[in-house]
Amino acid sequence: MSRDESLLSRLEVRNLTVAFGTNVVQRDLSFEVRAHSIFAVMGGSGCGKSTVLKAMIGLLSPATGTVLVDGEDYEAAGERRRIEIRRRFGVLSQGGALWSSMTVGENVALPLQMFTLFDASSIRALVDLKLALVGLESAAEKMPSELSGGMRKRAALARALALDPDIPFFDEPSAGLDPITSNRLDDLILELSSGLGATVVIVTHELPSLFAICDDGIFLDGETGRAIARGAPRSLRDGCGDPTVRAFMERGRRATDAARGTGS
Repeated sequence: MSRDESLLSRLEVRNLTVAFGTNVVQRDLSFEVRAHSIFAVMGGSGCGKSTVLKAMIGLLSPATGTVLVDGEDYEAAGERRRIEIRRRFGVLSQGGALWSSMTVGENVALPLQMFTLFDASSIRALVDLKLALVGLESAAEKMPSELSGGMRKRAALARALALDPDIPFFDEPSAGLDPITSNRLDDLILELSSGLGATVVIVTHELPSLFAICDDGIFLDGETGRAIARGAPRSLRDGCGDPTVRAFMERGRRATDAARGTGS
């Protein structure tokens, strides 16, 4: 009998240390991301969450350690193979990082133009589909400056999903958004994860998002530069004995549960 697919690892981080020169951000990180999970990289501001994410997607070479994608060492792969692996990623950066000189449709089309041989009409059809998935059917001809913050995040999400990635990475997707818009974006990520069967990695310190959509994760401590806890955010909140983790997870607990309409 084959192993349950949900137990298979899509990403594996082994003894990873990330640093800028002599400044070590996080050291000796080892964890796996199971297939079809929504995995959170948690921790307070400045602990190195985004830096670890950059190492996971190949934008930053680790000081030591390896990142395996379906068992393959990303850093050890040749440049052509790394491009093939990156094509399977979808990345939503902080703030969306849309090109301000391009329309929303042109932003979403860019990955398709770079990584596929589709003709212009096929690309336009796919752009319309991705924008429809995030509720921005009428925004293709708008400039990013014409959109609200929440709409820009959704447009950036459409671009991240342009190539139908099986491993999307979201860096602070709901940061700076009002609670209603943030809730809608969380729901959209859940729907897309379920519909695409994707394995999602999300960097956030936003408690409502952590509790609403993430089923596993790792907690990074900025003071020690190490991972100090592993598990689902709600399980860490309710059962972790580490005072740093508990203090982080319990901040604004009543407000968080009230915002989601749940009990503690």
